[in-house]
Amino acid sequence: MKRPLYKSGLSLLTLFLLSGCAKLGPDFGGISNPPIPEKWKENKNHKDPSVTRWWETFNDPTLNTLVHKAYAQNLDIKSAGLRIAQARAALGISQGLAFPQVQTVSGQASSTRTGLGDVAAAGVNFDMGWEMDIWGKYARGIESSEAQLYASVASYDNIMVSVIAEVARNYINYRTAQERLIYAHRNVVIQERVTKMTEIQYNSGNVSELDMQQARTQLYNTRTSIPAIELTRIKARNALALLLGSDAAHVEKILRKKNANLYSNSNRFIGQNKGIIQVKEGKNGLTNVNLVPKPKLNPYYKIDANLLTRRPDIKVAEYKVHSDSALIGAKMADLYPSFSLFGNIGYNTNNQTGSWLSGTNPLGITVGPSFSWNIFNYGRIKNQIRLQDAKFEESLVNYNKSVLSAMAEVSNALNGYVLSRKQQEENQKAVEATIRAFNISVIQYNDGLVNYQRLLTTVEKLTSTQDRFASIKGNVATNAIALYKALGGGWQMSRGKSYISREMAEKMKKRTDWNKYLDPAMTRLPKGFYDDK
Repeated sequence: MKRPLYKSGLSLLTLFLLSGCAKLGPDFGGISNPPIPEKWKENKNHKDPSVTRWWETFNDPTLNTLVHKAYAQNLDIKSAGLRIAQARAALGISQGLAFPQVQTVSGQASSTRTGLGDVAAAGVNFDMGWEMDIWGKYARGIESSEAQLYASVASYDNIMVSVIAEVARNYINYRTAQERLIYAHRNVVIQERVTKMTEIQYNSGNVSELDMQQARTQLYNTRTSIPAIELTRIKARNALALLLGSDAAHVEKILRKKNANLYSNSNRFIGQNKGIIQVKEGKNGLTNVNLVPKPKLNPYYKIDANLLTRRPDIKVAEYKVHSDSALIGAKMADLYPSFSLFGNIGYNTNNQTGSWLSGTNPLGITVGPSFSWNIFNYGRIKNQIRLQDAKFEESLVNYNKSVLSAMAEVSNALNGYVLSRKQQEENQKAVEATIRAFNISVIQYNDGLVNYQRLLTTVEKLTSTQDRFASIKGNVATNAIALYKALGGGWQMSRGKSYISREMAEKMKKRTDWNKYLDPAMTRLPKGFYDDK
């Protein structure tokens, strides 16, 4: 006795489901032996808690405030969060292909007039088609989409690392410009007194007009430098405003919390010795300005290889390798036959008008298997596989390049920090020596022991050395920031928090059915994300 066709189709479907699917192509097991120096690998699992929230090591409440506001308000971070939502939706599309790809309900009704009378036709049909994933084409597609989702999360982290580092760097630039302005204004005060002293000497006939004009020239040049430094400060403030997604006036209010009004009251750093101007030395002297926060970073810091390979941008490159690896198998599946199960349930009539229930049974059921095989593809499929394999190999090369680039960044930043600290130590001595030389030259010039050119030289060095002193302090801090950024620190603060704000999620839900995709539990990044993947 012959079995009904639909029963044969169901038996075949059951066989396929029980046999499962064979994933073609390579199984990605991670990238082994990245090009990292052995001495860094020896420091594996070396713990340094300061890397995760490194900005707090500067012990500057204003910097902490700016970082947290940037995390909540930065537009690039918000865009990256939306790209994660896009990747989740794309993964949902890939996952949907594992179910019947065709599920349609169609209907039609018509009326035809003939010589024998009016004929009416009507029908309702439900069609289903399912290409079963025997060779793992759709499974590999899901694997690739998952890797792209993880890459979007890593990209989000990478943007966070960059934004936080840029906030800190521009904050240091702002404070450095403030210190330079304070020193410039203080040197203007000093040079005004020197100029007045020279004018008295000139009016007394003790010096030539040349001395007086040189004193004035130097004073005017120092005043000229102030607008350029002020512009540097304004640019840093505006950069912070952009990073915070705010306006400059609001950022200025935050920055004023540590604003030191040290431009005036010259008695703080200028004294008198027998009526002659003298710059005070020591902690309460000319260089008692501490607006640039000091990093607490060990110059002999040991690089942990784990920190480097978990840098978000390197994770992005790794997930790109994984995604390209999975797509090789998806392309290979096209070399083999595809098996499908199709079915149709329909109610169709074709009768004279008014006789819908007459005639044969209008209900029909059709079910059965089918297969197709591209046997004459003229090498197209194999070349698609080769193309994808080359893309996979390219992504491996790019991954290694990312690791080497990260190593260079870490080395540059670490050496920059160590050397700028040494530079600061020597410059501190130079500042102290310059102040001492200026005080001696003023006394000797007033006593007629040296000419004005000698005094002019010490005044010039006093101005330039102090400006360099403030700039080097800024360089030490920015090199520390560069090292923390090179180590990929900062992204950890997003763990356990939603990558899409509640206000934005509510607005999107009102516009589109997002189901649970935008619920806090679905948009919260797990703390051990990289450990799990």
